[in-house]
Amino acid sequence: MHLAKLFAMTALGVLGARSAQADEQLRQLAATLFGRVESASQSATPEVELGRTLFWDTRISADGKTACASCHPAANWGADSRRFSTDARGALTPRQSPTIFNAATQPALRWLGDRKDFAEQAEGSLTGSMGFATKDVAVERIKDLQYEAAFRRAYPQDPQPVSAANYGRAIAAYEATLSTPAPFDRFAAGDDAALSASQQAGLRVFIDTGCAGCHNGPLLGGKTFQKFGVVKDYWLETSSEKPDVGREAVTKKEEDRYVFRVAMLRNIAKTVPYFHDGSVDRLDRAIRVMATLQLGKTLDDASVASLVSFLESLTGDIPANYAPPGQPAQK
Repeated sequence: MHLAKLFAMTALGVLGARSAQADEQLRQLAATLFGRVESASQSATPEVELGRTLFWDTRISADGKTACASCHPAANWGADSRRFSTDARGALTPRQSPTIFNAATQPALRWLGDRKDFAEQAEGSLTGSMGFATKDVAVERIKDLQYEAAFRRAYPQDPQPVSAANYGRAIAAYEATLSTPAPFDRFAAGDDAALSASQQAGLRVFIDTGCAGCHNGPLLGGKTFQKFGVVKDYWLETSSEKPDVGREAVTKKEEDRYVFRVAMLRNIAKTVPYFHDGSVDRLDRAIRVMATLQLGKTLDDASVASLVSFLESLTGDIPANYAPPGQPAQK
């Protein structure tokens, strides 16, 4: 049975009889479908502190002006507010840069799922967004910046601690600390006051309409792939650009044309613009597009408003360590 259909049937069974226990029933269903995001340890281990420093250091780039943080500003909750980011070569990235908050638990990263984890992503960025010709050139830049002592503290058993692989490992260790528990998680844990009545109503709509068929698990997405509806027709309505073929570019399989990783919805109210192409700049518009393309439904204004309200409950606080070492979190 299709997952979305199963969720819809479960929702109808659990939520059909609305009573004084309706909130508890909704909470139990939410816990089953989604689970919770927990606070991550922010222990300042040598590896985490090294990763934090590297993440914010603009000097580790071909132009000396670009850092990992450049595409993931705190003001946009770890995502880029631009449709496409500018890399250290002055070129635009091919897809919108999504948030890195809570992303460490995803089984694959980026819109095409072509990086298995943050370590691989960070290492690859040296010759990608950071603009270096080779990883060896990048490692020499890191050494020139007097990082060797910090790498030795982080990786004391490694005879050659300063390496592209350890650069990736350190940044991954830091990024794993960037979780953002939200009001939704408090509600799922038993706090009745964590969600407003409109947010709880939006949660019901989210489940009843089938959104949870793709957007499930603690991140409400981020672990599966889905064809982006009738993406070609959507592109023709909104853009003169050539459609992005999606995972077909990686797998070379026609069935993967227009297939992208399902976006996680954590902090979604703060991470505008939306979709792999950054083509939609309003959350209510994004909801309507996905309802049409993925669910074949036209939602009324009340349903859209309640969904927006629910999605706002997925916004957590910017992690306290999301800033260069020694500085408070950037707001």
